[in-house]
Amino acid sequence: MDLSLFWMLLPLATVAWGQYGDYGYPYQQYHDYGDDGWVNLNRQGFSYQCPHGQVVRAVRSIFSKKEGSDRQWNYGCMPTPQTLGEPTECWWEEINRAGMEWYQTCSNNGLVAGFQSRYFESVLDREWQFYCCRYSKRCPYSCWLTTEYPGHYGEEMDMVSHSYNYYIRGATTTFSAVERDRQWKFIMCQMTDYDCEFASV
Repeated sequence: MDLSLFWMLLPLATVAWGQYGDYGYPYQQYHDYGDDGWVNLNRQGFSYQCPHGQVVRAVRSIFSKKEGSDRQWNYGCMPTPQTLGEPTECWWEEINRAGMEWYQTCSNNGLVAGFQSRYFESVLDREWQFYCCRYSKRCPYSCWLTTEYPGHYGEEMDMVSHSYNYYIRGATTTFSAVERDRQWKFIMCQMTDYDCEFASV
């Protein structure tokens, strides 16, 4: 091989290794934000849904004080395992109002498969809805809350679930009237691999 060609290709190989190399995250291939673009512009609403049979696995966001104390958002999805089967129904949950703290899980034992949001200039905040999907009669168990994302108001947010068999079922958020920003804790649960009789857990 010609050495000049080798030296030309070496930076490309280094970049590819940096993007796809194994950093101890066995499910890193699902940390996919598509084209790394944002699903919204500041102060604009958006609606995002994972492809059929997939659920949200990663949430990324940047904050801009000068753009209405708003955030731009992006999401990564991953396919659910065959043991869960196909989604039997999907729906939009109730709206969580802007300017308020809230706690919500998907009803009917659903998993979060999308987000919808609208910005309100009057409160410099957003209202939120979860897009949820139910998988047969599977039930959640071993649920826990993540740490706060972002760690401090105004910081960049990059939440990726590297725990296989744990799914986002909802979130609790706090809102700072001073910073005009929100911190999120995501509700993570495992799902049974058998049907259960509980309509909502």
